[in-house]
Amino acid sequence: MLEPPRRANRKPIDYGWFILAVAALAMVGTLPGRTQGLGLVTESLLRDLHMDRVTYATINLWATLIGAAFCLPCGRLIDRFGSRIVLTSVLFALGATVVAMSGVNATMGLCVAVTLTRGFGQSALSVVSLALVGKWFARRLNLAMGVYSIFVGVGFIAAFPSVGQAVLRFGWHGTWAGVGWALVLILMPLAWILVRDQPEDQGLGLDGDSVAQSSHFSDYTLLEALRCPAFWVFSLSSSVFGLVYSGIALFNESILAERGFDASTYHAVLAISAFVGLLANFGGGWLASRWSVQRLMGLGMAVLGSALIALPLVRTLAHVVLYGVTMGVAGGVVTVVFFSIWGQTFGRAHLGRIQGCAQMMTVLASAIGPLLLAETLRHTGSYHSLFYGLAGLVAVLGISCWVVPMPSRDAPDSSTAPRVESAV
Repeated sequence: MLEPPRRANRKPIDYGWFILAVAALAMVGTLPGRTQGLGLVTESLLRDLHMDRVTYATINLWATLIGAAFCLPCGRLIDRFGSRIVLTSVLFALGATVVAMSGVNATMGLCVAVTLTRGFGQSALSVVSLALVGKWFARRLNLAMGVYSIFVGVGFIAAFPSVGQAVLRFGWHGTWAGVGWALVLILMPLAWILVRDQPEDQGLGLDGDSVAQSSHFSDYTLLEALRCPAFWVFSLSSSVFGLVYSGIALFNESILAERGFDASTYHAVLAISAFVGLLANFGGGWLASRWSVQRLMGLGMAVLGSALIALPLVRTLAHVVLYGVTMGVAGGVVTVVFFSIWGQTFGRAHLGRIQGCAQMMTVLASAIGPLLLAETLRHTGSYHSLFYGLAGLVAVLGISCWVVPMPSRDAPDSSTAPRVESAV
């Protein structure tokens, strides 16, 4: 009898993709520490505590600013103790904080709880989630971050309405407690069981290659990275995007109302931007494997600048749709670059510290964005002047991204001077 043909040995699935999935879940777990997540319980919370909006906005601003400081020590802890221990610890701390926040009944307790959710959620958990992917991918880091961005986007799209509906049905106390317990009882054990610090610890190589196939490059310390113009150009570009996005996201309904559109149009723009952003995440990851990161970030900033210039000129529904598309494209591209550039450019040895510093800058900018828009409206009666000013700043940063020299990691270097390649 003829024997059935034997199947060729298949290469096992790269364990890095399992790491990426857990990292994406961890990023979705930052929900209670994000503006959109807190916004789901804001109205119920204000009624319960009999608190006015100005007081709550002030608490949120200071909580965000103080919480940004959590990025730096978190990055240092990742580099020293590894992603697994830090991730599970941060998930426990965030979950416990959210559970405790569900029972607050005084202003002081709310101040502490919101500050800790910002610190452990928006700041620390974001840093460890991003660093985890950067520790496992190098050659395919851009593709991995594109996939990661899609997972995160889909996760948030599912999480926001689910939590929102739970608030309406069970109240904010029960819902917030449920979110906290989910972090502690589901996500934290999952992270401890599945996460490993880096592939070499398991006898594996980067990107699913063998250890022998893995490339060896010199890695930058935080101080060396801070001496590189590229760090500041890309950090500032990402921060300005965060400033613009947070301000527009918080006041989008008001901005469109100024142009004569109602709340339903605002909701449609959110849906369009979210959908296009997911497509742009994948497209940005694909382009990053073919373009230099400078050209890709320059493209993202150019689209963002175009959206800012066009926003005051919006007149018709078609204009609003086009605005939503451009914001989605800009957000998708800039997000992929921000997620991938630090490990790709500066290496993995000190990635936690470097990424923590960059994340802190974006959190601070995101806190300032809504305040800038509110002050501009109060003093001028319109947002237009700020949009035009920000468009000019975005243009300068986009050009800088295109021409800035990038650090070189091709060979070890004993000097402490940053090593750079020629600009694009």
